[in-house]
Order: sequence, then structure tokens, then C-alpha cells
Amino acid sequence: MKRLLHLSDLHFGRDRPELLDPLIAQINALAPDLVAISGDLTQRARDRQFMRAHEMIDRIEAPCLIVPGNHDTPLDNLIERVLMPWRRYRKWIASDLEPQTHDPHWSVVGINSVNPLGWQRGRFSARDIRRVEEGFAGTARDAFRIVVAHHPLEHQPGEPKRLTRGARRARAALARLHTDIILSGHLHSWHADVFAAPRPDAPAMLQVHAGTGLSDRLRGEENDFNLLTLDGPTVHVQRYACRADRCGYDPAREVRFRRSENGWRPA
Repeated sequence: MKRLLHLSDLHFGRDRPELLDPLIAQINALAPDLVAISGDLTQRARDRQFMRAHEMIDRIEAPCLIVPGNHDTPLDNLIERVLMPWRRYRKWIASDLEPQTHDPHWSVVGINSVNPLGWQRGRFSARDIRRVEEGFAGTARDAFRIVVAHHPLEHQPGEPKRLTRGARRARAALARLHTDIILSGHLHSWHADVFAAPRPDAPAMLQVHAGTGLSDRLRGEENDFNLLTLDGPTVHVQRYACRADRCGYDPAREVRFRRSENGWRPA
């Protein structure tokens, strides 16, 4: 059994400071095997905002796998955004924008889905697909295969943001690679379900979106994060949402899925 905590869209610079200590305390109390942070650590990619994100990450006791989001490139500095969009991210967070971790139970592959020149809309390129394929090479068939990216590969009806460029091709390719779960953020809304199948014979994958862990830019939902428990053929996703008194995060919803020869289905 493995436990993965999924956190996204911290947005230091537009965060709720009173939630920081309760969030860190809850993460450490849950003691996950891995914390995956799917981008937008900052609001405007400024040094002080990255410094605060770095300080938070240092306080998390579990190992962290982090990918950037579109807010982690300097929107208000065009020259830096074009020539060296990741200079501050690499300075404060990590030099590797697409980290991976592997053990006999899972392979978790990070993808940088940000297009620095496109600002909000992400991209999932042929290169990204090859990187996932290389990351999953040698992974045991019964081990979990997980992709972490900031931008989702499928939107719910009514979503105003533009879907990630190359999303349809990426969904089909990742299904062929027997991907189990794709973790993402960006939309500031929670969702956990089976992807629409790219074709009838494709194995079904799970999409799990986290809302925003700390930002004050809420879309009618509470600040939240996900805890995934992966055990054999089952995945248990628990959404932890901020309490009304802002003193902590409590389980607010849970869904379960089971893997079969046709991929994942609600349990």
C-alpha cells in the first residue's frame, strides 16, 4: 500500500497566511509516502513568493515531487519570461522541472505542461509523451503509473479556461502506456473520476484534480488537497477541505476506484 498526498495551486502572493500552519500540520500528520505538488506555487513568480514556497516545502516531512504552473513564470517581465522563464523557479524550488520517482510499487513522472509564451493555456507535447514512456519503461505491470502535470487533460462542461493544447492526443497516448492516474490542478476546483475513453478499446485512466491549497482565489469551493491510498487493484481518493474556522483540514468527500483488465472504474 502507498499513500500519495496531492496538493496544488498554493499561489504565494495571493495566499491565505492563516491556513499555512494548519496545512503543514495536517500533511505531516497524515505521513504520506510522497507529496505531489502540481504547480502554481506563486502568484507572480517573484523571489519573495518563491522563498515562501521554499520555506513551506522545507517544513513538509515527506519527500516532495513538484512541477511548475503557469503562474511560476514572470508574467510582468517579458524579457525574462521569453529568455529565462524558469530562472527563479530553479533558484528557489528545484533545477529539475520534470522530476520522477520510482520504486517497486509505483512510477510517478512529472511533466512541465507550461507554455511560457502562452501564459494560461498549457501544452502536452510529443516530447512529453516520450518522457512519460521512458519514465514508465521497466515499471512492473502491477505497479501504479502516475503522471503529475499542472494543466488538466480534460475539462468538465462549462469550464471557461481553454483545454491544454495536445490534450486529446496525450490522453490516447497515455492510455496506451497503461497510465493509471493523472494528477493536475490549474482550475481551482476539485474533481476525481474516470477519463472519457479516447477510444472504445483504450484502458480507462483516472483524472484527479486538486483545487487550491492556500489561494484566496476560490471558485465556490474550499481550499483543499487530496490523499490517495493505492492498494493493489484499488484507489481511494479522499478530499480534505478547509474547516470553517480555518484551523485545519477535514475529510470532505471520498471516492473509490477499482482496476480491471479494461482499466479503472468506480468501485
